[in-house]
Amino acid sequence: MTHVAFTLIPMPDHLADLGVRLGDTGGELRVWSASATSMELCLFDEKDPAWVAKTVPLAKGDGDVWSAESTLLVPGMRYSIRANGPSTAGHAFDPNVHLIDPYARGLARTSSGDWRGYVQEPDSFDWGTSSKPGIGMDHTVIYEAHAKGISKLNPDVPEELRGTYAGLAHESTITYLKELGVTTVELLPVHQFVSEQRLINQGLTNYWGYNTLNFFTPHALYASREAQFGGTGAVLREFKGMVKLLHEAGLEVVLDVVYNHTAEEGLGGPTTSLRGLDNRNYYRQSPDGVYVDVTGCGNSVNTATPAAARLILDSLRYWTNEVQIDGFRFDLAVTLGRDENNEFQPEHPLLLAIRDDPQLQSAKIISEPWDLGMGGWQVGKFPGADSGASAESDRGRGWSEWNDGYRDRMRDFWLTDIGSARAHGSAPNGIGSLARRLAGSAHVFTHERGPMASVNFITAHDGFTMADLTAYNEKHNLGNGEKNRDGTDNNHSFNYGVEGPTNDATITDARCKAMRNLLGTLLLSAGVPMLTAGDEFGRSQRGNNNAYNQDGELTWVPWVREDWQDELLEVTRQLIQLRAENPALRPVRYGRWGETIPSATQMDWYNKQGHSMSEEDWDSPAERTLQYLAASTPEFEEFNRILLIVHGLEDDVTVTLPEHAGVTSYTLLWDSAVEDATESMLEHGPGSELTVAGTSMQLFRAH
Repeated sequence: MTHVAFTLIPMPDHLADLGVRLGDTGGELRVWSASATSMELCLFDEKDPAWVAKTVPLAKGDGDVWSAESTLLVPGMRYSIRANGPSTAGHAFDPNVHLIDPYARGLARTSSGDWRGYVQEPDSFDWGTSSKPGIGMDHTVIYEAHAKGISKLNPDVPEELRGTYAGLAHESTITYLKELGVTTVELLPVHQFVSEQRLINQGLTNYWGYNTLNFFTPHALYASREAQFGGTGAVLREFKGMVKLLHEAGLEVVLDVVYNHTAEEGLGGPTTSLRGLDNRNYYRQSPDGVYVDVTGCGNSVNTATPAAARLILDSLRYWTNEVQIDGFRFDLAVTLGRDENNEFQPEHPLLLAIRDDPQLQSAKIISEPWDLGMGGWQVGKFPGADSGASAESDRGRGWSEWNDGYRDRMRDFWLTDIGSARAHGSAPNGIGSLARRLAGSAHVFTHERGPMASVNFITAHDGFTMADLTAYNEKHNLGNGEKNRDGTDNNHSFNYGVEGPTNDATITDARCKAMRNLLGTLLLSAGVPMLTAGDEFGRSQRGNNNAYNQDGELTWVPWVREDWQDELLEVTRQLIQLRAENPALRPVRYGRWGETIPSATQMDWYNKQGHSMSEEDWDSPAERTLQYLAASTPEFEEFNRILLIVHGLEDDVTVTLPEHAGVTSYTLLWDSAVEDATESMLEHGPGSELTVAGTSMQLFRAH
């Protein structure tokens, strides 16, 4: 058995230029395997991708890199690798199995469904004047969407383009995103993936795409039919065309990437690539060859092996530079930071390399900071900006993280606490926990990292939609084929008295106001907001909180809306615009008492009487009202001050606006209790009283 120790990144030179590199007289294939005893390149007949026309042995060189040259290794050639090696525990060599080159830039299928590597044409895509928008994290509003689902039902997209990369880049889709005001489209996985064997046997498909086959090729079925018939090169061109058009519209593209495991599943799963090349080193295992599965997906990529870490790093470089992607959200990112003992290390070389690599400096990097292994919850532990970074680069570098504590607390405050108050006469929690997260979760992230480390979200693809949070107490996942056992039971939701749809106006009004409160909290909090596609107008999945295998109208974004949905959409647009116009809502750094820190926010907290918050005001379930006065400390934008009132009980409350040095008036900008988001602005003086409706928020600009 071969163990490969950590080396510092950048990786050794022998790991450079893996995959196929073209020359004047053919090409060279370079493949890493520390355990193989022999390896051959298979070149397939031009007309029959199942017929091996020629084989070329690979020779082992420095650093366990195997290589072969062939004049036939030219653009359009389909190829595979066959490898042989030990049969002892932990290895899975089979010299008869055709394997995908891990670095293949294109893929082709045979009539029997097998996969072959495909040598792509040299990159000649015309990017024109397109360039990356380069939006700072403090101006970023993320929109998590599915590449197919976002346009599949869009009637303004030509039918042949609906549900495709071209459909996402269609003028009507882009116009919708621009009018909404989001800055960054985060796509669920678009690396080539396949459905798990279990789903195939059930007659279902993997809709979300978290089952990656190859890290360098876009998923072919999301391309238009014309591009699919044009082959893997045409699929890539359509993908790049999508990125180009989104960039020209000023929109960023972030990819949800799955490097923690692969589609090879557990040891009984399909062998397609890494397992057949060097199972012992590419996947985490115990000494007796049993997989150490910290992902819950059958296998876990072993980033303690330099070659596996370099594969991930090279994939990121490819998408960042050759495909012009703006950033990445790393699925189950804790797996990537585990060492040779399977323990998470915040200073793991791969995590630092992703942050520091010169070729990735333009990329946003966002972690899902947990996995399913021991010590798998690591929120707040990912590396911040390099201590040597400049002040300007510090405005967004370093890892940002999905903040699940933010998600759960905001749901509790507006939903489960209200349900509990109805049932028991009082809410179980005060307002202090909400306030900490509203102000940027400084109790989670270090002072050096600041609020931009927190990606705030109420919902994501995984779980209830925002509308379903207000309509269902229980999951309804029978359609997934697992007898309602899949999906979380910990939803932090409240149905307001009826499970599912209802015509009761009192309940529907309460649900709509709850959605406005959730959207308002998300878009007015310090940190980076992430909105799930369809939440802006109350999309429902009928109570399914794990719709990973539902590829249909249940999960596709609807483009025909009811009146109340258009009203909610207008509220969302207004909130995003208010966030953009008020820098006090989006500090880059945490403030310190008594100091003026550039691009931070000076915060003052008042109770409903307009006095400084007492301990009882923070903690008492009977006092769930606060006034949050935030003033920006300008560095790149003009001075700005806002007042946000949050009231978390169902009875109306009288609030006295705070008297504060330098404040002469308050202008009402938004009130969540009002359905019409275009309500005219009202002026109020410090010390004046006003009525705040039960469970609502009000935003003012302070002058």
